[in-house]
Amino acid sequence: MTNFDMRRCAVCPNACGADRTRFRGACKSTQTLKIAKYYLHPYEEPCISLGKGSGTVFFCGCSLGCVFCQNYEVSNDAVGKEITPAQLADIFRELEDMGAENINLVNPTHYVPQIAEAFSIYKPNLPVVYNTHGYETLPTLELADTFTDVYLPDVKYFSPKISERYTGKSNYFDVAHEAVEFMIKCRKTQFIGQKMVSGVIVRHLILPLCTDDSKRIVEWFATIKNDAYFSLMGQYTPYGNIQNFPELQRKITRREYDKVFNCLMDNGVENLFVQELSSADSSFIPKWDF
Repeated sequence: MTNFDMRRCAVCPNACGADRTRFRGACKSTQTLKIAKYYLHPYEEPCISLGKGSGTVFFCGCSLGCVFCQNYEVSNDAVGKEITPAQLADIFRELEDMGAENINLVNPTHYVPQIAEAFSIYKPNLPVVYNTHGYETLPTLELADTFTDVYLPDVKYFSPKISERYTGKSNYFDVAHEAVEFMIKCRKTQFIGQKMVSGVIVRHLILPLCTDDSKRIVEWFATIKNDAYFSLMGQYTPYGNIQNFPELQRKITRREYDKVFNCLMDNGVENLFVQELSSADSSFIPKWDF
């Protein structure tokens, strides 16, 4: 198992080398766990949120940093509460007692060593969902794989120009596709009833004026479609730090949505979840607790 040195951090692909025992890294976080909310979340894919909801924990900071993030206050570390791994283990136990269908770790990448410590203290008798932007290193995923049952990665961008524009990182797809293929290799799909207890769901959010990029992602996914599910997301809502991005200051159109959906059909993607355009509403953005 990789030994991560928080004094020269390389947990995420930024490999910023920050001393996170003293300062914030490229993820805008120190080594101390910080969360913005935990609760039973009803709005994930049906096989994740069924029943009482997914036991979701939102982690602060972010190693990717999309300008349009709907959780912008959290990803930029503006809100949140610092906790210890032991306190995180207590949160897992509390969510389990509340009847959560799973433990859903939202944006966990930059805290994987600390999360692994929390699971060493208490591992609920529930599936664990690793809910990530997809910008991951393989050593970090190898550690995450010791506690993860279901991977829920985004694949956000295919074009280096688009990922550079919205995140400052031109290598996003090169990194993300290797990460997703690692996840698929590690986790075969398994359901108990309607609940996914093992597997991979690849999410993709359609962005305004980016349907050709979305189609390239669909075409890539079609080469591995027998091994994972695809979740098409139409919820883009203008938010975040987008004042200098005029193309992002509107929701997507029905024509844009249909263009990507039809590409999925043309490529024979059948293991599919689809999110309607009605989900593009700021009312679905969580209210932060801390």
